[in-house]
Amino acid sequence: MENPISAAEERQPSHLLNVPSVSQSPRNDGEQGTNGKAMGFVLVHAGAGYHSESKAKEYKHVCKRACQRAVEKLKAGAMAVEAVTAALVELEDSPFTNAGMGSNLNLSGEIECDAGIMDGKSLHFGAVGALSGIKNPVLVANRLLQEAQKGKLSAGRIPPCFLVGKGAYHWAVHHGIPPCPSDKMATKFSLSAYKRNKRKMELAEKVESEYKQTKKRRQSSENGGLMDPPPQQDNDSGCLDTVGAIVVDREGNVAAAVSSGGLAMKHPGRVGQAAHYGCGCWAENAWNPALNPYSTAVSTSGCGEHLIRTVLARECSTAVQSEDAHQALLETMQNKFISSPFLASEDCVLGGVIVLRCCRCVESQPAQDIQALLVEFLWSHTTESMCVGYMSAQDGKAKTHISRLPPGAVAGQSLAIEGGVCRLGSLVG
Repeated sequence: MENPISAAEERQPSHLLNVPSVSQSPRNDGEQGTNGKAMGFVLVHAGAGYHSESKAKEYKHVCKRACQRAVEKLKAGAMAVEAVTAALVELEDSPFTNAGMGSNLNLSGEIECDAGIMDGKSLHFGAVGALSGIKNPVLVANRLLQEAQKGKLSAGRIPPCFLVGKGAYHWAVHHGIPPCPSDKMATKFSLSAYKRNKRKMELAEKVESEYKQTKKRRQSSENGGLMDPPPQQDNDSGCLDTVGAIVVDREGNVAAAVSSGGLAMKHPGRVGQAAHYGCGCWAENAWNPALNPYSTAVSTSGCGEHLIRTVLARECSTAVQSEDAHQALLETMQNKFISSPFLASEDCVLGGVIVLRCCRCVESQPAQDIQALLVEFLWSHTTESMCVGYMSAQDGKAKTHISRLPPGAVAGQSLAIEGGVCRLGSLVG
């Protein structure tokens, strides 16, 4: 990314990425301008965790493809929800991400996926948790959202917005989403990681068991005393790479989505932040200029338990309603995540967010008012790295960036934040 903003730098407007505006003819029907230029913007992430230099090209490539798929939808006239779903399907299909194909295996050696999606226009939300046997869990989450928008079921029943396990699987198949055997969703990368993590876990359990037995013997002896604690296992933040995307369409509607295979070696049935309301994603169109003048969208990644206990997606959305989005996000990540009282017992708080906010801006021109959609986008993480990609419907190709903590920073205790702005075309009001 060109001239990114870091947390250690003083924010200057000149550091922001500016995309030139493109004039369009007046339209009142929501279609593209007569010059063929489309409106819309997408920001994606391939997770907050650890992205090795050896696989940097693959991570960036999948982010580019996800952006391109979303922009293709936007150019074809699709709304934000459809575009964000297309981006997530591309991210889920990559063997390099922990979502859909190639997801982490749980303790039983099985794949269970979580996904969530939110439409900023209707404020409807759909999610699935601990779902096995479906290649693209985001499609199920999106279908739940769509069905909820249709209204009540027969006999006045309320349609579900969140389904888990076998119930989610059967509902998905009943609604035309094809099943995929779980063994077909595992890749050589996820299988090798499972075997490696299983060996590490067994070794750790053996060390802890021996430590406890030795401690008991010493405490029962006359010369019993304090012992050194057992060696701590490294936190494999590479297992936290949940994927997500946020989109604004030509009408200024926003949508957000997130998908994850969950923590490596998780307990069967565990559901992470991706499926929890307000924790994995958030999208909300501006509805009251006095209370929320900006449309906002957020997608998170990291340790699900940390993100759930802080409801981070919604917290970030509320925070960036303030005048200075960069400063607001910085303070939220520091005060309501790293230093959150809900995580006081944690010495390593792992998470990341991508955030988008947009508003209509009017610039006076001779004999006419020019109205454009101004988008500000940011990402922040406490993990070692985070891979992002972004693209407007006016761009020829997507831009990608692997954001890393500053040298000397400690993962889980330090913060990185970057971003930019984009002016989406110009419309004569």
